[in-house]
Amino acid sequence: MRNLTQVEATERARLLEVTGYDISLDLSTAVQAADARTFRSVTEVRFRCAEPGTSTFIEAAAESVRSATLNGVPVDVSDWSADSGLTLAGLAEENTLVVDADFAYSNSGQGLHRTVDPVDGETYLYSQFETADAQKVFACFDQPDLKSVYTWHATVPEHWRVVSNMPVEREVPAGEGLKTVHFVSSARMSTYITALCAGPYHEVRDSHDGIDLGVYCRASMAQYLDSDDLFLITKQGFDFFHEQFGVRYPLPKYDQLWVPDFNAGAMENFGCVTHAESHYIFRSQVTDFEYEQRANTILHELAHMWFGDLVTMRWWNDLWLNESFAEWASHWCNANATRFTDAWTTFLSIRKNWGYRQDQLSSTHPVYCEMPDLEAVEVNFDGITYAKGASVLKQLVAYVGEEPFVAGLRAYFAKHAWGNATFDDLLSELEAASGRELRKFAAQWLETAQVNTLRPEVTIDTDGSYQRVVVRQEAPAGYPTLRTHRIGVGLYDLTDGRLVRRERIEVDVTGELTELTDLHGVRAADVLLLNDDDLTYAKLRLDERSMATVVQHIAGFESSLSRALCWMAAWDMVRDAELSARDYVALVLAGLPAETDINLVTATLRQATTALAYYADPAWAPTGWAELHRAAKAALAAAEPGSGFQLAWARAVTSATRSAEGLATLRGWLAGTDVPAGLSVDTELRWTVLQQLVANGAAGTEEIEAELAGDRTASGEREAAHAHALVPTEQNKAAVWAQLTGPDPLPNWRNRALLQGFAPAVQAELVAPYREKYFAVVDQVWAQRDSEPAQEFVQLAYPDQEVSEETVAATDAWLAAADGQPASLRRLVAEGRDAVVRALRARARDSRSA
Repeated sequence: MRNLTQVEATERARLLEVTGYDISLDLSTAVQAADARTFRSVTEVRFRCAEPGTSTFIEAAAESVRSATLNGVPVDVSDWSADSGLTLAGLAEENTLVVDADFAYSNSGQGLHRTVDPVDGETYLYSQFETADAQKVFACFDQPDLKSVYTWHATVPEHWRVVSNMPVEREVPAGEGLKTVHFVSSARMSTYITALCAGPYHEVRDSHDGIDLGVYCRASMAQYLDSDDLFLITKQGFDFFHEQFGVRYPLPKYDQLWVPDFNAGAMENFGCVTHAESHYIFRSQVTDFEYEQRANTILHELAHMWFGDLVTMRWWNDLWLNESFAEWASHWCNANATRFTDAWTTFLSIRKNWGYRQDQLSSTHPVYCEMPDLEAVEVNFDGITYAKGASVLKQLVAYVGEEPFVAGLRAYFAKHAWGNATFDDLLSELEAASGRELRKFAAQWLETAQVNTLRPEVTIDTDGSYQRVVVRQEAPAGYPTLRTHRIGVGLYDLTDGRLVRRERIEVDVTGELTELTDLHGVRAADVLLLNDDDLTYAKLRLDERSMATVVQHIAGFESSLSRALCWMAAWDMVRDAELSARDYVALVLAGLPAETDINLVTATLRQATTALAYYADPAWAPTGWAELHRAAKAALAAAEPGSGFQLAWARAVTSATRSAEGLATLRGWLAGTDVPAGLSVDTELRWTVLQQLVANGAAGTEEIEAELAGDRTASGEREAAHAHALVPTEQNKAAVWAQLTGPDPLPNWRNRALLQGFAPAVQAELVAPYREKYFAVVDQVWAQRDSEPAQEFVQLAYPDQEVSEETVAATDAWLAAADGQPASLRRLVAEGRDAVVRALRARARDSRSA
């Protein structure tokens, strides 16, 4: 596939105006053989050229090109390749290009993905075109600012449904057992948000506010499709965004498909959104954490219909704005229009935490950065692009006020609808609506990297009042920017075990030191909480008095967001080696069983297990695991039977189990003995328990195959592959490694499952030999695989379970010898090194606490 550069895209956009695509796909081959490889695609492209007589190129990442004609004249295709595209010479003012080619079905989740359901043998197809994979299905000018209209035609088996951006116009017979589905010509959009999905999908329809709504899944998953809840969240989102944005959703229908083997969470195809079935179709009991994550994703993609689809970035430099806006808007909507009223707590504990982690890697970058080519874009779908950018938008809303911010959005949508725009265009509308100069704010937050730390310095007078309160702003030496932070400062008093907010002030923190003069002479609070209500993007610290109170009474905060800020401060301190892992675990064991927000329970338990696996002194870690197991077991016993909290603590018991006695209890759960009252050990929990048993050598291949026999589904095959990779023998690890690194690419679901099971921290010693093997093959795997599975291999196979100076040295040696390797590959390997260096520092801190 051609690595399009920004320079090439700019020149082509100057030269061309694409007036229409007509795309005919013959997908009948998808069911004719289990190993069907290709489909035929005939594309007619109509476009104008501003400078007749000049040349350009069109992307066509096909297996082969049968023929091409430009304005009725055959095009020489001898110099065509999937990597270079097709050269078009001697352009007229008005042009018609027809390309007849064979394209490959994908098993990597990019292009036109094909999967066969093991339950019924049915075949399913769906497209995934971001960043620039539309060219894997039809010949196109594959860049976001060459928008056009699209008319799709697909020949498929007659029992299939076909879904695209627009409604079906008509269906006609196309031979024995086949039909051709013709779609209405689309609205104007970019190539990467066009879509076509086909297969015997199960369909449920509804309507709302004049919009035709559809939800789809594979037929074998129909019993789990809780369409009422999916439609509820969707309708609440439409009502909220219509009211706030002042522009109606512009298409006649809105379809959502939950599809197998999806690489991301979802994709905002205009009017034809695809979601990850594995994340969001629940075959077993889940908690409100999972339901809220699903609602957030539904609303994220819905927000994209305006921000990204109706108004689209000009080039991938503004990818951050597409994703950050949808990230911010989904939580904004969730908090105001759905049952998930504490969505900003979830944003902080899950999404923002991702941003903080990403921003402290050696690969950190400004939220806004130039994207010289597509390869640079591929690795930039990260925590900075999503979560930090959304945090900056949240800070911007606090800075200008929500009402002016919304007024600016409305003007932006009205002015740029159906076109392309930049962040500068948005900023102009926000300045006009708010009357504030925002360029300096934007430069400070969007054009600089890394994260500040806000640390209170408190002096209390003899009478118990504040003598002086100063906020010290810190920045890493390599990224010394001190920013302007609009923050809340909350004063909390301890009353009968409850931490009650007595007062909250808003201040601007600027420079290294900001004195809070409003607090001079005010009675000192038991907890002084910086960034109350989480307005800014910064790491927090607590003063000594506040920290002592929080350690004993963190559950006393009425607001889940206040508790989340304190949990996050403690976690940041562990990662920065300011707090030992064992002291953090002690805080978790003391405070978390009383936590009433399921998202905080889920996030903090994940962090506790990470602390024990990576940040604790290995000599103490077994003690920590035993303590976590005991506390989780007690919390499980105390939880309401059948509740989400019971399930969350059951998962924690499972992940913390190391002892023979604990493993025997887990085996009993699978057999139906000694199961806590109300706990449903259903399909997903069974796999989780079995995988923990396998990882610890308490179950093996026979048990895995027996479990799979009772769950012969796509999900079951994925879980079984994960479990098989966990089998702790040298022979098994060698066999799994051979599959992961062999010449034949694996289906993306299998590649991911094997990577997730190959090297758990509990098997660090067993997989130690693969550290050198990783560095011997990582460049080869990168070159051979599609971008998504290649990135997953680089990140998940990196030997970060080997927390040692030897791992750092091996990485340094590879980086020193890899000057000729792609920058994206080097970046991901260096990020693995960062994780090991951080873990070494944290372990050293923990050992000093012994």
